[in-house]
Amino acid sequence: MKIIDTHFEGLKILEPKVFKDKRGYFTESFKSDTIRKNFGGISFIQDNESFSKNLVLRGLHFQKPPFAQNKLIRVTSGEILDVVVDLRQKSKTYGNVFKIILNEINMLQLFVPAGFAHGFLVKSKNARVLYKVDQKYNPDYEDGLMWNDKKLNINWESNTNNFKISKKDLNYNKFEKLISPF
Repeated sequence: MKIIDTHFEGLKILEPKVFKDKRGYFTESFKSDTIRKNFGGISFIQDNESFSKNLVLRGLHFQKPPFAQNKLIRVTSGEILDVVVDLRQKSKTYGNVFKIILNEINMLQLFVPAGFAHGFLVKSKNARVLYKVDQKYNPDYEDGLMWNDKKLNINWESNTNNFKISKKDLNYNKFEKLISPF
């Protein structure tokens, strides 16, 4: 598996080796020793899966310490625009946005360290997103950012009038009101 650095400290793209032939393909989508070697003592404890329809926007979510989560995200069917925002106050990229297309064709994975808000928009008819986390979900420590915050200026690359967004995600605060716990 190839590990690709981004300009955000700790945020990495994983590109698996894919062996294709006329029957289909084979790939190793996860190896704990690769994670240990490249990401230190992280131990994923839970796999999450979401299935969403076209133009569903989920996010921008994060968990506050001590339940902050490192995530390893991949798409097994469909395509998403995956978006993260750096919430680490001492980071050179604090408040900056990173975007990447994840889909069943490119098979890329995104490692998102604790201290980032995360969200995605479904670009295909449907999408199945799998992500590993290293901390349990705790609703008392959940928070998020407004998906259309003008300060973040995220280009979602689609007509925002047609987005399907949960009531909870519509009510998150703007970045400027965030007191980052990171």
